[in-house]
Amino acid sequence: MTGPGGADAPRVNALRRFVPPSTTQLPFALNALTKPRSTKPLGEVCEMCGVDIGEEHPHVVNIEARSMQCTCRPCYLLFAPEGAGRGRYRAVPERYLIDDGSDISEAQWDQLQVPVAMAFFFENSVLGHVVAQYPSPAGATESLLDLQAWQQIVAGNRLAAALLPDVEALFVHRSREGNKTYLVPIDVCYELVGRMRMHWTGFDGGAEARQDVAQFLERLTTRSRRLPVGADHG
Repeated sequence: MTGPGGADAPRVNALRRFVPPSTTQLPFALNALTKPRSTKPLGEVCEMCGVDIGEEHPHVVNIEARSMQCTCRPCYLLFAPEGAGRGRYRAVPERYLIDDGSDISEAQWDQLQVPVAMAFFFENSVLGHVVAQYPSPAGATESLLDLQAWQQIVAGNRLAAALLPDVEALFVHRSREGNKTYLVPIDVCYELVGRMRMHWTGFDGGAEARQDVAQFLERLTTRSRRLPVGADHG
C-alpha cells in the first residue's frame, strides 16, 4: 500500500491474505477481496483498471456495496475529491492524527463497555450510526455501543469531529500509562484485525500477536501528527 513513512513495516497485502473465509462480522464485504480478478497473484492488480500494483498501495471504499478495493495511485486519486464518483466511491485518506484534548478517559471507556483494551469506532453511512469493533481471534468483533453515551463522550472531541465517515476511524488503546486516541485510515484497522486472527494463539494471543500490536502502535506513534487548530471538521 502506498502511504507516508515508507520505512515502516509494509502494510499487509491489501488485507487479502488475512481475510477470513467468513466475514459476516465485518461492516465491509471484505470477502470480495479474496476473489482474484486475474491469474496474477492477489494484491498485485488494481481492482479498477487492472494495472499492476505493489504490495503497498491505497484503497477505495465502495460505500453502497460496503466493500474495500485495492487500487493503483491514479485510480485512487480519481476518488480523493469530495463527491467524486457520485459519492459511491471514496478514497481512504492517509492521515494519522492525535489531539491531547481528544483522548478518551478511563471513565468514558467504562461507559462504552468495550470488553478489551483496544477498539476502533467509525461512522457507517449505510447504517446511519457509529460502529464499535475490536480485533479478536474470530476477526472484527462488534461491541454493542450505547449511542447516547457515545454522543455525550465525543461532544467537543476534535478528533471525532474531524472523522470522515466510512473511511476513517477513531482507534483507542488502553494502557497503564493512560488511554490514547488516534484518528487513522479505516484500512489499517482491518489490517490489524487480519494479523490478529492469523497469529492469535492460546488465551492471551501469544508472542507473535503481541508483536503485531506493538508494531501497529509504533506505526501510529511514528506517523501521527497533531490535529491543526481549526481543522476539527471532516
